Amino acid sequence: MSMRDLKNRKTLLGAIKNLSKIAKDFSTKKNNEKILVCKKCGRASRLEDLKKNLFICPQCSSYFPLTGIDRFDMLMDKGYRLINYNSKKINPINFPNYRNKEEDKSSEAVKIARGKILGSPVLVASLIDTYMLGSLGTYVGEEITNMIEEAERKKLPIVIISLSGGARMQEGIFSLMQMAKISSAIYSFGEKGGLYISLLTNPTMGGVSASFAAQGDYNIGEPGALIGFAGQRVIKETLREKIPENFQKAENLENFGFLDMIVERKNQREMIGKILRMHRRKYGRL
Repeated sequence: MSMRDLKNRKTLLGAIKNLSKIAKDFSTKKNNEKILVCKKCGRASRLEDLKKNLFICPQCSSYFPLTGIDRFDMLMDKGYRLINYNSKKINPINFPNYRNKEEDKSSEAVKIARGKILGSPVLVASLIDTYMLGSLGTYVGEEITNMIEEAERKKLPIVIISLSGGARMQEGIFSLMQMAKISSAIYSFGEKGGLYISLLTNPTMGGVSASFAAQGDYNIGEPGALIGFAGQRVIKETLREKIPENFQKAENLENFGFLDMIVERKNQREMIGKILRMHRRKYGRL
């Protein structure tokens, strides 16, 4: 790298740091109102306005990520109950300072709820991007596997909402093992007639997209969601080819049959509710 390239790189990194500071300021309270900044257009919106608009940017219509609770509130009938299976949170390869990160002490990177969607009983798991980008580690793998096994015993359908950067590098091979564990549980669940609806949101990448996120009886994508295994930069540098602009976007994946449908956020409750109702009389797939 030349001195000129190094200088340009430092300038760019400085600009990114300044932008992150601005975003941080806008993500705090301003005049007693919490403000969030859209990553796509850079415009700010009040939290209350975003909630009313299902966390969709009113300026550019891009989707903000949702927490597990927001997802459950949007999809499920009132009266749902948060559950967890008390899985252990471990540091299997003794990664430095791994468990010192801030987290929701009760859920880590996944939340699970039991309740109904338009009257149909269901178990729902939602990955959470605020903890290590919803990455798949041993805790997440164990919780989702336990949920699937409970659904198999109680003959309940499941919905898994994926929002993840992939398998968690801080757990090495142990995180990759979760892909096989969850996939095996889904296979057993499906063989006994279990209905699995997968909702892929932005982003769904790496080991999550390569395992349970793609295994649904119905694979539903959110508009504009980035879905794939390796990132565009890695693919471009590996293949030495120009990547199409819409590469790995939900709309392109639907064209190639990877997704069954793309459903706007405002219609997801109704669509998932209809699918559940269609399968409700006879447990399992048609």
